[in-house]
Amino acid sequence: MREGGRVQGMRPLRVNVADGWYHVSSRGLNRAALFCDDRDRVQRLELLGELPERFGVVVHAYVLMTNHDHSLVQTPRANLSAAMQWLNDSYAVWFNRRHGRLGPVFTRPYGAILIEGQGSWALEASRYLHLNPIRVKRLGLGKAERRQAWAGVASPPSAEQIAQRLRRLRAYRWSSYRAYAGYGSAPRWLTRAQLWGRVGEKGPAATAYRRWIEDGVREGVAEDFWQRLHAGVVLGSKAFAEGVRRVVKGNRREQPALRRLASPPSFEAVVAAMERARGEPWAAFRDRHGDPGRDLVLWLARHRCGLTLAALGAKAGGMDYLTVSKAVTRMEQRLHASRALRGLRANLEREMSNV
Repeated sequence: MREGGRVQGMRPLRVNVADGWYHVSSRGLNRAALFCDDRDRVQRLELLGELPERFGVVVHAYVLMTNHDHSLVQTPRANLSAAMQWLNDSYAVWFNRRHGRLGPVFTRPYGAILIEGQGSWALEASRYLHLNPIRVKRLGLGKAERRQAWAGVASPPSAEQIAQRLRRLRAYRWSSYRAYAGYGSAPRWLTRAQLWGRVGEKGPAATAYRRWIEDGVREGVAEDFWQRLHAGVVLGSKAFAEGVRRVVKGNRREQPALRRLASPPSFEAVVAAMERARGEPWAAFRDRHGDPGRDLVLWLARHRCGLTLAALGAKAGGMDYLTVSKAVTRMEQRLHASRALRGLRANLEREMSNV
């Protein structure tokens, strides 16, 4: 473990490609704050702003939250790993010295989603990134509310909720949205022209981008950013994901995401693997409320098969949206607490990858 660095663990999928677009995220260890005050935020942005000169990385968008941050970058030199290692290690050392602490700052290696450069994929990623400041429970956009929106069962936002969301979005200082929407100036290292040019609306670029984002907020448009990922690491068309699968080099044993990218398992494969592990048919435990086998099937199908909650409920025998949502959430908590369940999950994933 390097100074101020990251917890060692299973190696994530890394796809370093020339001129690649990436949504990158970094999180504080155990959900601890990465930014204790504005001085920390200023330092993080100063370091982010060095990436274009040091590594040739193009920074298209960013947002700093309390315990994590996101950025949308492009790598002409295929050097995302080197750039992010320098960025996070530099910040971690500075953060520890400033706050008189020792040990790792980040919970794990940074997360990176490779984005198809053509079309509107990067533009959609910028919307997801820029809306982070309003994606909170007090504004009616907590995790539960967003799951309901994805399933199409959420109530439309009230006029007051919309007004509150827009005020928060426009006023948030630690995001590139104000620069994109014409509410503030842009740092010299931020590149906006490419995303502005993809909005496809007439008029000044900032006005068009602002209208595109804020009309969506007013209409309560449900985001499906995470629903559209391939194996949790690629955002783009099926053809793009297939192309990534062909060119990625790596040890599949070390990189489970590569196995998932190659061929996501079907719901039936998840059920069959659990039936073999349990020694009983799915029908025998499918309707047992709180059964760990049933809940793990639903969790795996949700996270590995790319199924929406509604589609998952239908495949599982007609379960309603809330039943599936609660089962998946319950299993998430159990997996954090139980080493045995994590071991079972790993065994099932290995078995499914070999089908």
